[in-house]
Amino acid sequence: MTRGLTLGKYAPLHRGHQFVIDTALAEMDEVIVVIYDCPDTSNIPLTVRANWLRALYPSITVIEAWDGPTEVGDTPEIKRAHEVYLLDRLKLRGITHFYSSEFYGEHVSAAFGAINRQIDPERRVVPISGTQIRENPFACRAYLDPIVYRDFIANVVFLGAPSTGKTTITERLAQEFDTVWMPEYGREYWEAHQVERRLSLAQLVEIAEGHLEREEALLRQANRYLFTDTNAVTTYMFSLSYHQAVAPRLAELAMQAAARYDLVFLCGDDIPYDDTWDRSGDVNRRVFQKQIVADLLMRNLPFLPLTGDVETRVQTVKRVLKTFRKYTNWWGERANTAHVLETCAVRPC
Repeated sequence: MTRGLTLGKYAPLHRGHQFVIDTALAEMDEVIVVIYDCPDTSNIPLTVRANWLRALYPSITVIEAWDGPTEVGDTPEIKRAHEVYLLDRLKLRGITHFYSSEFYGEHVSAAFGAINRQIDPERRVVPISGTQIRENPFACRAYLDPIVYRDFIANVVFLGAPSTGKTTITERLAQEFDTVWMPEYGREYWEAHQVERRLSLAQLVEIAEGHLEREEALLRQANRYLFTDTNAVTTYMFSLSYHQAVAPRLAELAMQAAARYDLVFLCGDDIPYDDTWDRSGDVNRRVFQKQIVADLLMRNLPFLPLTGDVETRVQTVKRVLKTFRKYTNWWGERANTAHVLETCAVRPC
């Protein structure tokens, strides 16, 4: 039985890495991939990077090397540290081939008594490096699988009662940042399927699932940010308003939404009410707004309020995005709520 081994940081996983793994899979009975923690190289968590491998290659064995050596170099000490980790700490055995495109292929394969399979070491087949991608992953998206690329996108959602400016600001920000935006699928669905201004519990589930499906597709097309108009939490609130009940699947999707978005903005109801035929009045808007705030607080979901006219709101979001970094403890770094609000130039609800 042949057993291939390859390893790396995969920060991020790109087409060059995949060429190595694909070759190993084509040649080996079994393939093991060791992925290292690398906080000094990338802020993308090890678990996220390991899940890319698992999603794209369900047949491989992925080992998360949380305590692996982080130094890289061609010195005897560094080489020995990696060999000891693989052989003594991870206790890898039966490796017949070691796959890489790096200098370390020679000493690692020798440590295992394995064949040194060098794959595209001169980067002729896939002319890219992790360093190049880290400098600008959005410009290098051709070298990233869509599953990988979507995890670089910051998904920014805007919540609020009807007629609080969500559609206006999401569309405007998409233009400002040269990206795409996710319209409120529920409104489109409601216009096509409502009966006496109502939808069934099952139809509200269809809205949440349809919105999520479209949103996922847009994440793979976005440039740095996806600006999303509402989510399953809003649909959950409409279900309570319509039926005083929520289907279990919708409740599940609303719960998932609490951890899905990188930033949550709450559009205020301090703008004039747009009294269109599909809305139920300014009084109901204010009640619904209070209910949304209460639900967000109950879910312990951090959010930033947006008030003022469109230009004020746009500038507020842009100031936040200027300091925001995905996969960092942005809220923790700004633990003082007063500082957050001062930075955003907004007032709390």
